[in-house]
Amino acid sequence: MRILGIDPGTGILGFGVVDVDARKPGVYQMVDAGVVRTPPHTPHDERLEDIYDSLVEIIRSTSPDVLSIEKLFFTRNITTAMTVAEARGVAILAARQHGLPIFEYTPPQIKQTLTGYGKADKKQVQEMVRVQLGLREVPKPDDCADALAAAITHAAMTRLTTS
Repeated sequence: MRILGIDPGTGILGFGVVDVDARKPGVYQMVDAGVVRTPPHTPHDERLEDIYDSLVEIIRSTSPDVLSIEKLFFTRNITTAMTVAEARGVAILAARQHGLPIFEYTPPQIKQTLTGYGKADKKQVQEMVRVQLGLREVPKPDDCADALAAAITHAAMTRLTTS
């Protein structure tokens, strides 16, 4: 199974593509990872279009089987939450238009799955992403590591529900 993980954002959207071999539970391989950056002073609708176009290209070039995306969790800045929600919507639309099943996980679910503690800090999650994928260094920037964490979370959740 190939999983596209997304850490939604308007300025920076993280993505990570992970392969999982059903015969080797818990063994994950990173296929691709990075971020989609949109210029800060660009009109919002153009930023969303750029995110959409970039995600369509990522989907076409990596051929994932599913999308695993981070759910929005309580935030104090409602304006930021709304723009991130719109970027999430664009990512979900791109996946849906390409026939991908969509799975959503909250930040505490992702933290719990990767570290065993739902309130783990970012550095702990990033280190577990590095370990789980057998990487020499933590993926940068943080948004990229968070997207890979979303993909690994789906792989782990799928393993738990099919075992």
